[in-house]
Amino acid sequence: MAVLENSDRPKPAERIITAASRLFCREGIHATGIDSIMAEAGVAKMTLYNKFGSKEALVEAVLRREGETWRNWLQAALLDAGASPGERLAALFEVLRQWFERQDYFGCALMNAVAEYPKGEPHIRAVALEHKAAVGAILRDLAEQAGCLRIDELMGELTILIDGAIIAALISGDPSAADSAGRIFRLLLPTHLPAR
Repeated sequence: MAVLENSDRPKPAERIITAASRLFCREGIHATGIDSIMAEAGVAKMTLYNKFGSKEALVEAVLRREGETWRNWLQAALLDAGASPGERLAALFEVLRQWFERQDYFGCALMNAVAEYPKGEPHIRAVALEHKAAVGAILRDLAEQAGCLRIDELMGELTILIDGAIIAALISGDPSAADSAGRIFRLLLPTHLPAR
C-alpha cells in the first residue's frame, strides 16, 4: 500500500525553496551548501537535482520568489498606510522601517545576491533588475496617481534613497535609516507636486 504524503505538508520543491531562502538570506548564497539546504528542507539531495537541476537554478528560483513575496508585502503595506495614493507614497519609508525592524531582516536578498556575484553571473543580475523594475512600476503608479511631476527624476531619487536605506539599515542594524531617508524624501516630494 502506498504511503500518501500529508496534504498539509508543503511539497518537496516548496520545502527546498523555503529552506534555501532562509539559509541564503541568513548565511549567504556561497556560504550555504547543498547539504545544509537538504537537511533544513528534510529531503534527499537527489530531490533538489530532480526539481531544479542545479544550485544555480535553485538560487534563481529563490530570488524570484523572494522578489515576488517582498513586492506583495510592499503593496499590501502601502495600501494600509494611507487612503490616497499621495498618502501611501509619503508613507513609503515608514513602511520600509517596519521591514527593517523585523527579526528576519537581512537586507534585500536580490541586492545581496548581486553583491555575492559581482561580475560572474548575468542571470542573478537579470533577476535583480526585473525585481527593481517591478518595484519601480509599483512606485511609479502611485506617483502618477498622486499627480507627481517629472516622474523619471523622482524614480531615480527614490531608487537611491531606498537602496541607501536598505544598505544602511543592514550594515548598522539601525532601522532609523528609514527615518533619515524619509526626511529627505519629504523634502523632495513637494518639488514633484503641482504648485497650489
